[in-house]
Amino acid sequence: MKLTLIAASFLFLAASCASTAEFPVSSVVPAAEISATKKVDRNNNYVITISAKNLANPDRLTPPRNTYNVWFVSSSDETRNVGQLNSRNAKSASLEVVSPFDVSVVFITAESDGNVTYPLGQEISRTKF
Repeated sequence: MKLTLIAASFLFLAASCASTAEFPVSSVVPAAEISATKKVDRNNNYVITISAKNLANPDRLTPPRNTYNVWFVSSSDETRNVGQLNSRNAKSASLEVVSPFDVSVVFITAESDGNVTYPLGQEISRTKF
């Protein structure tokens, strides 16, 4: 009984340290369900996980694109491309990123190139922590 209580307390504390943000329904890909979680790891870095379900392939958009890029905006207003969501062969896509900077905003764009340094394509959705 004590072990179960200790384990439950630990899980509660671990879960309470993470914050979750839901992306609003996108007018570009309305079937997509996108969320993000942010937690602090033991090295005081921020671990942000973006999960998407039912995200249409970017080549089906108008105009067609090649990838979905994920962008972070830090608390000091710096925007950074942190990776790509691959939705070509799955009903779900995810990306986990470790950042030394606190992230205040996460947004996703449809881009022709995954290596752009600033957003050029159509914004899919945006959320705040």
